[in-house]
Amino acid sequence: MPYIAVAVGIVLAIADQIIKFFVSTNLKETGSVSVIDNLLSFTYVENNGVAFGSFAGNRWIFVVLTTALIAAILIYMFKKKPKSKLFYASVALVIGGGIGNLIDRIFYGYVIDYISLSFFPPVCNFADYCITVGTVLLMVYVLFFSEVGKKELKNDKT
Repeated sequence: MPYIAVAVGIVLAIADQIIKFFVSTNLKETGSVSVIDNLLSFTYVENNGVAFGSFAGNRWIFVVLTTALIAAILIYMFKKKPKSKLFYASVALVIGGGIGNLIDRIFYGYVIDYISLSFFPPVCNFADYCITVGTVLLMVYVLFFSEVGKKELKNDKT
């Protein structure tokens, strides 16, 4: 299972980079295109920070932190070999999104964002959503399905 999770993560990172290539070649000059009126638009943004553009200008810190986090996930995954498919699905999303944004930071110095939802002001990208969904799923796994989470639930009941 760890190899499948890594392979899925790589496929997600490749998909992210393909999307960003098309966005940068077709949207950079245009700026923004409405896809679904009053709901979804594609807006080209160069984000040199992290979430919502915060901590801008710290490119190499984010490169190191992202690399360390991905390495920690990989080490844990290959050493512990959890049995849960939910665990592997969640880390595949986090790894794929992390690698996708890491590539941007290393080669461009910024992350290309493009998904703009009317009800969620920050402009994000596919990798950001992979990381977000993967993190939520990982929290569900840890809280409800891992040995740590099960022990905590038993302690709360007593």
